[in-house]
Amino acid sequence: MELKKYFNARTGTGILSTADAEGRVDAAIYARPQIMEDGTLAMIMRDRLTHKNLQENPYAAYLFIENVPGYQGVRLFLKKVREDDDPELINQMTRRCLSAEEDLIKGPKFIVYFQVEKTLDLIGSAQS
Repeated sequence: MELKKYFNARTGTGILSTADAEGRVDAAIYARPQIMEDGTLAMIMRDRLTHKNLQENPYAAYLFIENVPGYQGVRLFLKKVREDDDPELINQMTRRCLSAEEDLIKGPKFIVYFQVEKTLDLIGSAQS
């Protein structure tokens, strides 16, 4: 599956699940990932629980539910490969616009890059 084409053509709801070093799981709503030229996925995140969990455990799962009738979408099994806190790059990649004051209040942002280890359909065990 070509993920860049897939995500550019669809809208929906994304959920990123992570776990800390002891296996305590968290899930949070996340926008569609940005697909980089090297095939990695990039997500912008604040320094909250999801980001903290990824410092302790690099594995995550991203569930994307398409805005269509029925249950269509994908499940991506991910491994964090690196992160960046370059403000210029973050601004270039940010899709949602906040005022400078609103953005500052919400705290620092990071770009976290993931390698896709496996892709499955939303329902069942078929590989996408």
